[in-house]
Amino acid sequence: MNMPAILPVSANLNERACLCQTCLSKKLAEKLSLLIANTPHHELLELAARYRTPANQQAALQEHLDFSMEDGLMVFSAWYHLKRGTCCGNGCRHCPYPK
Repeated sequence: MNMPAILPVSANLNERACLCQTCLSKKLAEKLSLLIANTPHHELLELAARYRTPANQQAALQEHLDFSMEDGLMVFSAWYHLKRGTCCGNGCRHCPYPK
């Protein structure tokens, strides 16, 4: 599991906060949405490059971070597209690349 390191470490974590993969993925997805909306594109590419899967390896996609399920179909997130490093040119709904 390769989660982006974007949440601050805090000494006063809520003891009842769930840190299972699903809850952590959802929390990270919220933070990523804010980060993507408020960060220059070149900085996002630098951050995402650290989590890019090498071309000779298969990526383990994480629900809520890399995709969401809609009507039984996988819809890739802006974070997934940033990790790709380039626009695929398919007009994806969550494409973070300048038009």
